[in-house]
Amino acid sequence: MRFRAIAVVGLFCAAALGGCAGEQFQKGYILPDGALEQIPIGASQDQVLIVLGTPSTVATLDGEVFYYISQRTSRPVAFMNQRVVDQRVIAVYFDKNRQVRRLANYGLKDGKIFDFVSRTTPTSGQEMSYLTPLFKLLSFN
Repeated sequence: MRFRAIAVVGLFCAAALGGCAGEQFQKGYILPDGALEQIPIGASQDQVLIVLGTPSTVATLDGEVFYYISQRTSRPVAFMNQRVVDQRVIAVYFDKNRQVRRLANYGLKDGKIFDFVSRTTPTSGQEMSYLTPLFKLLSFN
């Protein structure tokens, strides 16, 4: 009889905690698998729109730039606040002829903006002055 009571209480607790299991959330752009590999240097702006879709925002930096912005958050228990797991900005740089000049996949590495395609940290300048506020904006959501 005691074993049954313990088993019932254990099942009840497991069911209650199961409802509080961790959750993952994706906000913004979801990059399809293999999408960046489908965009070679020299591809047209139309090809980029077909593969990646409409950008989150567009800027003009020595040619046009498409930015695709995303953020992944999680929370271990349903009633806790969300914690940022990853935030990315995919940037597609075009030349004056509207052809892809460069691709970048920016994220944070060791607290600094890092390009996971070229494996470099962007230097200061016009590009950084646009990326820094984007990441600050994302981190407050």
